[in-house]
Amino acid sequence: MAWIEKLHATYEACKGREPPGAEPLMPISHAVQQAHIEITIDGAGNFKGARAIQKEETVIQATEQSAGRVGTRPPPHPLCDKVQYCAKDYPTHGGGKPSFFEEYRKLLTAWCQSENYSHPKARAVLAYVSKGTVVADLVKHEVLHATDGKLLTEWTGEGGAPEIFRQLTPKDGQRDQGDAFIRWLVWIDGDLCPEVWKDATLQEAWIGFDSANNAVKGLCMATGETDSALASSHPKRIRHGGDGAKLISANDGSGYTFRGRFTDNDGRQAAGVGYVTTQKAHSALRWLIKRQAYRNGDQAFVAWAVAGKSIPDPWADSLSMILGAESAAPKEPNQAQVVVGDGGQAFALRLRRAIAGYAARLDPTDDIVVMGLDSATPGRMAIIYYRELKGSEFLQRVEEWHAAYAWLQNFGKDKHFTGAPAPHDIAEAAFGRRLDDKLKKATVERLLPCIVDGRPVPRDLVVSAVRRASNRAGLEHWEWKRFSVSPAGYSEGGRKSQGKEYAMALEEDRTNRDYLYGRLLAVADNMERYALTTAEKSRDTMAGRLMQRFAERPFSTWRNIELALAPYKTRLRASDKSAGFLWNREKLIDEIQCRFASADFSDDSPLSGEFLLGYHCQRAALFTGSNSQTPDQSTLEDNAS
Repeated sequence: MAWIEKLHATYEACKGREPPGAEPLMPISHAVQQAHIEITIDGAGNFKGARAIQKEETVIQATEQSAGRVGTRPPPHPLCDKVQYCAKDYPTHGGGKPSFFEEYRKLLTAWCQSENYSHPKARAVLAYVSKGTVVADLVKHEVLHATDGKLLTEWTGEGGAPEIFRQLTPKDGQRDQGDAFIRWLVWIDGDLCPEVWKDATLQEAWIGFDSANNAVKGLCMATGETDSALASSHPKRIRHGGDGAKLISANDGSGYTFRGRFTDNDGRQAAGVGYVTTQKAHSALRWLIKRQAYRNGDQAFVAWAVAGKSIPDPWADSLSMILGAESAAPKEPNQAQVVVGDGGQAFALRLRRAIAGYAARLDPTDDIVVMGLDSATPGRMAIIYYRELKGSEFLQRVEEWHAAYAWLQNFGKDKHFTGAPAPHDIAEAAFGRRLDDKLKKATVERLLPCIVDGRPVPRDLVVSAVRRASNRAGLEHWEWKRFSVSPAGYSEGGRKSQGKEYAMALEEDRTNRDYLYGRLLAVADNMERYALTTAEKSRDTMAGRLMQRFAERPFSTWRNIELALAPYKTRLRASDKSAGFLWNREKLIDEIQCRFASADFSDDSPLSGEFLLGYHCQRAALFTGSNSQTPDQSTLEDNAS
């Protein structure tokens, strides 16, 4: 029950103090529903107009039973509801579903006749629906559509289907207009808020009435209150308005679940949670998911501070996280300066400032919660990940992730930066852009402990990413540029967690076999690319085509690559402009080869992902004009690549 207690505390801390312009937290005894029709009446219950709307999520009054209604006779909402509930004349117009108007009117009448909680807008709605002309008025104003007085179940007229037919979900090829959900506008003299879903006084009136009718008392296992009104049903629609999955459900009153364990079969002894507590907790969770969750299909992850303070998004890449902390700066979100050749110093400083900015607003002892949700069936939801941390610990974990797995990220012309990739980018780097949703969800779920708990990235993800990055010929050029560096970055981040430190720039004194072979491949690729560019040819280089084979058999493949460079060397040597370039590259190859131990150079076993690190470090150094390369030549090569 820890998650309920934390969400309840979040609701209490944030209710009434939501950021300006943000959606407010939903009050208790209310639910979210997608509305299709808006009916306008006056304070006396006279019809004034109606229109179809496009599935707008609307906060409605709801009972505990109606908020999670299912079954053959689902209970009504007290005010806004479907046509089959609100319209007395629905059966006379050929409604294909059962009419629940009497149950709806009975609940609304009880509210309107209550001594302390009656409200003029609720009385106006009751007066109007009691006339029994809801469907007739909607048909007359062409919101609903009928032929010979019977509601249509499919559109057979000329032109495109009306708005209501496009909004309703078909069943067996037909759309029952009784499923259309109605919300009300009630104009009363002197009242400036006709929308019943926004009227705070109406909401308070309903909350008071609903609470007065919730009489079952007991122990709330979330708050410890012994005389709390207990919930018999818990809210759904957590991730969105059409979400039917519940986190808490106990409806097996006549089956096996409670037999021999509890004296009652209503579930309260198994999980006694106060009605107000569960309403506030689910409302806070729904609010957090809508504002700041990472979504991947039905999967949702959310991190928040219980005190309501801002925290860094653990699922964002480094650029998004830093720009979030620097939101006051005039720079556009998609503009980022490339920082290359500084060993990551500029990135480290920006990351440190970003974390310090969050730390200034977040107390070290503030509670941070990270929570993941997913559902295997339409009716049941599970918490797939849950962690509670202190503010200082959470910021430290986020900073360590972005620092340890930082590398040059390339997302096109306007977005390339030094930093850590987002989890979904790692999933695409490991399995490709066309990976199915199930695999993507599982991969992101596996990466979350790496960020929040400080665990190393799973080895199979690293191996898969390295294999794809090595297959340069099998990827589009932009795709290879985007994904080839990321595996180098986070595979080496895994090595950092084992005590092996790597810089984000070329390390000329590193003599590891895999690193040196990567440098050799980069120089060969650079030399051939320059020769092809000067000859105005744009085909792939031999080094690029043989990259995957080079990763598997470097010694034997390097012989083929170096021999293939002979005609390009001859062409470059014949030009005075290119002779200096060739001399520098040949000298660099000799220097790299001299750093090999003889046994390492002749070893033809597969290379690890470290060769990608050496390849990209050397490639970046060449593109920035080191090793006596002129600026014009550097620009020419960069454009060609």
